[in-house]
Amino acid sequence: KQTTAAGERYFTPELKEMEAKVMGAQDRQIALEGELFIKLREMIARDWAGSVLDRARIVAQLDVASALAELAVNNRWCRPVVDDGDVISIVAGRHPVVEKLAGGIQRFIPNDTILDTEQTVHVITGPNAAGKSTVLRQVALIVLLAQIGSFVPADAAHIGIVDRIFTRVGAHDDLSSGQSTFMVEMTETAEILNHATERSLVILDEIGRGTSTYDGLSIAWAVAEHLSELGAKTLFATHYHLLNDLEKQRTNVRNYRIAVRETDDRILWLRKVLRGVRTSRMAFR
Repeated sequence: KQTTAAGERYFTPELKEMEAKVMGAQDRQIALEGELFIKLREMIARDWAGSVLDRARIVAQLDVASALAELAVNNRWCRPVVDDGDVISIVAGRHPVVEKLAGGIQRFIPNDTILDTEQTVHVITGPNAAGKSTVLRQVALIVLLAQIGSFVPADAAHIGIVDRIFTRVGAHDDLSSGQSTFMVEMTETAEILNHATERSLVILDEIGRGTSTYDGLSIAWAVAEHLSELGAKTLFATHYHLLNDLEKQRTNVRNYRIAVRETDDRILWLRKVLRGVRTSRMAFR
C-alpha cells in the first residue's frame, strides 16, 4: 500500500472492507436515525396528534400559571380585583422590569394611579429622566397582567376591564417605507384616535415632539382634547406645560407632575407622581 523510509505497509481485502465499515458507520447511523424519526413522527401525527396536543396545552397552561405564581410570591405581587367597572385604581404600583434593574422592591419608588369617569385623562409633566415613561408603562403592564389572570406588582389594584391598550411611546423612523420619525408618530396616533373607545387605555409619551414647538403643541392639545371628549382612560406624558391649561376647560382632565428636588449643586429625582403642576421652585419640594 505504501513505501516509507523505514519499510513498507500492506493491507488485506478483509482489513480494507472493515475500514470502509468503520469509516461509514457514523453516516449510516445518522441516516438510520433520520428514517426512524420520520417513521415515529408519521405514526404520532396519524394516531396520536390530538392526544399529544391536548397534553401539550395542559403543560403550557401549568407552566404559565406556575411561572406567574412564582413571580407573585417572590416579588410581593397582589391579587387584583377585576370587573366590568370603569375604574382603574392602582395603589403603590411598580414596573416589574425596572424594579429588578433598580435592585428590588426596597429601591423602586412606587406610585398610585386612579382613572375613572371623573378623571379619564392625566396630563403628566416633568423633566427628562424623571420617570414619566416608567409610570406610563407600569400602568399598562399592570392592566395587562390583571386581565390575563395574573397577580400584579402593586400593594392593591382594582382593574376595570379595557377593550384595548393603545401605546404611542418612543421615537423611530421607517426608512424602508420612506416615513420620517414624525410621520410614524402621526400615523400611529391617527390609528389610536380612529379605534380607541371609552373602554380603552391609551398611553401617550410626548406626542408632537417630532415637529416644531407650536405645531407639536397644537397636535398634542387636539389629541388630548379628543381623548377627553371620547372618555378613553389616558395617560399623557408631555413637556408642553401649556397642556396643563386643559384641566381648566375639561372637567375630566387632571394635571400631575413628577417630583424633583433641587439643591444648591445637584438635582434629586424623587420619582413620585404628585397632583398639580410646577408653579415655582418650592412646588418641587
